Amino acid sequence: MSGQSSFDLAFDRITALANARGLTDVVLSTSYGTPALKVKDRTFVRLLDEETIVLQCPLEQKVLLMEISPAIYFETDHYVGYDAVLVRLAAIDDEELSLRLQDAWQFKAPEGRKPAATKDD
Repeated sequence: MSGQSSFDLAFDRITALANARGLTDVVLSTSYGTPALKVKDRTFVRLLDEETIVLQCPLEQKVLLMEISPAIYFETDHYVGYDAVLVRLAAIDDEELSLRLQDAWQFKAPEGRKPAATKDD
């Protein structure tokens, strides 16, 4: 047994996927008291709890994601009108989550920033 909590394991998954995507200038941090990833002091993803992340995205994308995959993407009253969507970690596979992390990073990264090339490019 690793001794890590499920909270730690969830954040490790997010961090590993961001690293594998080659996202640059990513800093491990906190936001609202929970683990977060930031790019240039801008949060692009954070844990809400061990089963859910808060992922930054444009409002139009948020609406589309919630319509296409409501089992994965949702919002609570608190997030209505905000550029963030909630993601059920158990419902999303690593490939899709990796793509969503890259989208969130690009949404929050300073203009002109691009991820480093990955083996998939």
